[in-house]
Amino acid sequence: MKVLVLGATGYIGSAVVSRLTQEGHDVVPLVKNAAALHPDVPVRVGDLTDPASLRAAVTDDVDAVVHLAAPTGEEAVDAAALEALLAPLRGTGRAFVYTSGVWVLGATGDAPLTEDADTDPIAIVGYRPRIEQQVLAAARDDVRAAVIRPGIVYGRDGGIPALMTGWAREHGAGRYVGAVTTRWPMVHVDDLAELYALALAKGHAGALLHGVAWESVPAAAVAAAADVAAGGTGRAEPWSLAEAAEAVGAPFAEALAVDQVVSGRRAVEQLGWRPSRPYVLTELAGGSRD
Repeated sequence: MKVLVLGATGYIGSAVVSRLTQEGHDVVPLVKNAAALHPDVPVRVGDLTDPASLRAAVTDDVDAVVHLAAPTGEEAVDAAALEALLAPLRGTGRAFVYTSGVWVLGATGDAPLTEDADTDPIAIVGYRPRIEQQVLAAARDDVRAAVIRPGIVYGRDGGIPALMTGWAREHGAGRYVGAVTTRWPMVHVDDLAELYALALAKGHAGALLHGVAWESVPAAAVAAAADVAAGGTGRAEPWSLAEAAEAVGAPFAEALAVDQVVSGRRAVEQLGWRPSRPYVLTELAGGSRD
């Protein structure tokens, strides 16, 4: 397929582009500035704040669109951008995959939440469930629309665990926000990229999927492994919500402290997804790296 990818140069986007290219797809990045990529790379130029540019990028030869771009933070802008991308796809049966995240579920309790659970978004993703519904509703107009909610992504020295390694290096110990019992659903970036490829190849219209390989990883253990990655001995210390908010902003600090247990079984059962990369603690501690 010819796949138009928004956010192709980002952390997750780069892994998805690599996977899609490996599987033989013709990937076309949608970028704000064509000069940001090698001149030999075919790109299309568009901006989330300019719906006309997005609509123009989804030409008849595009078989699928993957939206991995970071939200603007303004619901009206993101909704208008989404409609501009979906409009050329309506009535065609072509695929559209949108990236959300597990933070739309809020704190979960001990039972792993599935895709059927109600949303209770924390502040940083407050309007995201409505954007999800906008995507899924396009399935009624013959768009093979799907939403993927990744867990906390790690691997290839990126994501929040990489930030934690930097904090450990700076402060002399790993740091975790909130209670020592806080848990995170997690996924390796390369396993997640494979899920996107499967969603394009086999996903049905209206699919909602959790991109989660590990249902609940103790955040304090991730902090300790980050300390090892930073050259330490595996120490992890609590970081108060107030201090973290001052350093990284209140919405992100709240997200780091949210306790979640989330199931990724639907993607395994429906699409045959088989996450296989090293466990986050193993990878951070240097025991096994791709």
